[in-house]
Amino acid sequence: MEVIIKKNYEEMSRYAAELIAGQIRKNPRLVLGLATGATPVGTYKELIRMHREEGLDFSQVITFNLDEYLGVGIDLSKPYHLDQSYARFMHEELFAHINVKPENIHIPDGLAPDPEEFCRQYEEAIREAGGIDLQVLGIGRDGHWAFNEPGSSLASRTRVQALTKETLDDNYASFYRQAGIAREEMPHFAITMGIGTILEARSILMLANGKKKAKVVAQALEGPVTSQVTASAIQLFSGKATIVLDEEAASELKNIEYYRHVEKLQAELAAGRRGKRVPEGVAG
Repeated sequence: MEVIIKKNYEEMSRYAAELIAGQIRKNPRLVLGLATGATPVGTYKELIRMHREEGLDFSQVITFNLDEYLGVGIDLSKPYHLDQSYARFMHEELFAHINVKPENIHIPDGLAPDPEEFCRQYEEAIREAGGIDLQVLGIGRDGHWAFNEPGSSLASRTRVQALTKETLDDNYASFYRQAGIAREEMPHFAITMGIGTILEARSILMLANGKKKAKVVAQALEGPVTSQVTASAIQLFSGKATIVLDEEAASELKNIEYYRHVEKLQAELAAGRRGKRVPEGVAG
């Protein structure tokens, strides 16, 4: 697990985008897991810039999003501002601005007539794509990944999940109040990839910024592994996990000086100022 601490949100976003871009350049057919929410928006903006100014090519990339509200999806019969779907969010924040093929985009279908069957098919689609190479994640204020609310099984698969009051409150403030939608009209369920599904990715990139995430980041990275903080499952991850934080989000980490020390050594080694490669997993 490698923890990278950047000065602010802008630096964090640039670093994350460079990591994703590097993976795409190495493997143009990258299977990329994507997250919604405010945290990755800066990263997506930088990827868009790289596509436009540096020719970063998404034409063969396959994407799978983590989640979607149940009962919600892109519905062209509705007024535009009433569509608060994650599908719409991803279209606006990323897909409309890069050359990813529509048939390579996968987002849970909140309007599926049989949600349980859809969840089974989503898992199958991930398997048929060869599995997720790089999964981008945020972290909720209560430590959840995607919509894996506290108490979710760490072996869970893609499924329908009831949302907690805290998640409903956060999402109402972020998405629904500004659209003039009544609190009681927002979705109370979602389709989400499970923790077990996420942990099958070959590598993970987790992002967090801001002081309000500092406590839960410390719990996830340094506290006990528990289903009450589903992001703590990162401690069980056997692939390459990179956690990119701004200084505020990292401020409650007990081992912060160690993480900074390792990051400095990694940079020195990468620059060739030492005479050997970084061993895989040197960050712990």
